[in-house]
Order: sequence, then C-alpha cells, then structure tokens
Amino acid sequence: MEENKDVTIYDIAEKLNLATSTISRALKDHPTISSKTIKKVKKTAEEMGYVPNTLAAGLRGNKTNTIGVLIPTVTQPFLSSLISGIEITAQKSGYNVIIMQSHDSYDEEVSMAKSLYSSRVSGIICSLAMETRDTSHFQQFVANNIPLVFVDRVPKDFNTFRVIIDNYSAGYKATTHLIEQGCKRIAHITAGSEFGNLYNERKRGYLDALKENNLPIDEELIVNLKAVTYEEGVRASNLLLDLENRPDGVFSSGDIMAVSAIQSAKKRGLKIPEELAVIGFNNDPISQIVDPNLSTITHPAAKMGKMSAEIILKNIKSLKKDDVKEITFLNTEVLVRESSSKI
Repeated sequence: MEENKDVTIYDIAEKLNLATSTISRALKDHPTISSKTIKKVKKTAEEMGYVPNTLAAGLRGNKTNTIGVLIPTVTQPFLSSLISGIEITAQKSGYNVIIMQSHDSYDEEVSMAKSLYSSRVSGIICSLAMETRDTSHFQQFVANNIPLVFVDRVPKDFNTFRVIIDNYSAGYKATTHLIEQGCKRIAHITAGSEFGNLYNERKRGYLDALKENNLPIDEELIVNLKAVTYEEGVRASNLLLDLENRPDGVFSSGDIMAVSAIQSAKKRGLKIPEELAVIGFNNDPISQIVDPNLSTITHPAAKMGKMSAEIILKNIKSLKKDDVKEITFLNTEVLVRESSSKI
C-alpha cells in the first residue's frame, strides 16, 4: 500500500484518468456513477492512502460535525470525567470533540472562544475560567444559532443552557453531616463568591445549616482561597488551626483542599476525625487514597458531560430562536468515610 497523507482527489483522478467531479461523486456513492466505477475509485483511494478532508467539507456546509469544549484544565479529575462523558456521547452520534484549556485565564478563554468560533464548531460546551466576569465573548455563538451549554462553572445571567448540580443543597448536606457528628465549630474553606456562583451557593448552604442548628456564624472560620490548589489549602488550614479556638470540623469546597486540612492537622498531632472532622467536595480519586479516607460530596461529572453533549446534539438542528433559560440540576450525595465519621 502506498502511504501518503496528502493524497487528494486530483491524484486519484490523474491515476485513473477520470474527472475530479467523477472521483468526488464516486467517493460519495452518487447514483449517477456506476457501481463498477465507484468500486474502482474507492479501491484506488484506499491503496493510495486517501483521507477525506472532512473539515474542508464541513466549512463549505458551514458546519464541521465538531463540538468545542472549553474548560479550565484537563488535569483536574472532575474535568477529565466531564470530558469523558462529552466525548462518549458525541462520538456515538458521529461528532468529534475539540478540547481547549483556558488555564483559568479570562484572556485565554476569550482567545479560545474566538478560535472555536472560527473553526465553525457545531456547538460549544464551556466551564468558565476563574478569572471570567464578562461573558460577552460567548454572544457570537448565540447570535449565530450555535448551541452553547455552560456546565458546572456557569454565569449567573446568560440566556443559554446550563448543566449544574444543586450547590446550595450540597453545601447544606455537607455541613449538616458534620453537625450530626457532634461538631460545634465548623470551618469552611472556599474559593470565595468572586470566583463564581457555585462556591457562593455552597457557602450559602453551609451558613443556612449553621443557622438552622442554632450554631454561631464566625467569620474567622471562613477562609477564602486565592486559588484552588493544595498549597492554598495548606495556607487556609494553618490559618484555621492557628486560631486560639480552633475548629472541630472543616467543610472544604474541594477535595484537594480537604486533603490539605487532613495532612496539616496530622502534622500537628491532631486526630482525624476525633479532634477535627473533615469533608470535601467532588469525590476525586485522592479522597480514597489519603489516610484517613476523605468523606466527600459526589459530583456526577461524567453524567454532567453526557447531558451537556445531549443538549448540544438535540439543539444543533432545532435550536430555539427565543431566549433560552433551561437549567438542568443534578443531585449530589454525601459519601461518609473515615475523615468525618465519629458516630
């Protein structure tokens, strides 16, 4: 077999002494071309290593059968599972997926959005960057009837599809669990409301759980992170553990920061969960590796990816022309493990 990735229909036409239009129609099983010619053309194309230029064909038809995915990073377990759910669903329907990372940068996100639009994607799924406050760069998709789904990190006021968990309920359940274990001074490690609505909602659930159980709200027990990292988690944990009246429980908005809390406490000789009960968020793989195993909140990433892709596929051909305000809420559960189980 002759291997040449740059073989075109012109090369095949020259070899078979046929018109390029005939080659093009034969490769598409056009009824005006005889079955004998179709068979000969396809056999020659295969032998020459011809690969159809689906991108060019898509551009001519103003679509590429490609879904763009714009996320902060592929390294976080939650986002990796999200991508997996998107890809499996898209591929089953004959769509490819382009993945771009904003690295939590607003400027990068704007640039990547422009790039995806220029690539004529059929739809776009986005989880916003930490820095993003202005989402006007996504209007180009809406204006051109390209389905747009925000997932997990979503804007508060953008008329499009959103797939999220009930972050308020999740925060409430996590805090209530610690209260049920006998905790009286529960700290909260969060990325802060300025980083997005989901962290604000988890915090709101935490605060309401305290209020409903007649526990005081102590602002020094709430630590806002500069970034969602292990190092920032260590800084936050040490601030809390340095308090004269330190917490007996910690609810962290992410598993990596919860692991920081466990390890920082253990370095000080504190017993987990007897002296400090800890619960995280996401059910990342690290939650089952850390000692003791981390209690956490489930975050159905793959399902969220699947639903996001299904919304895109459903609306590629039948996108509503009016304002869309469809929000899909998915439920979460408390996974009780060693780090918080006192009873």
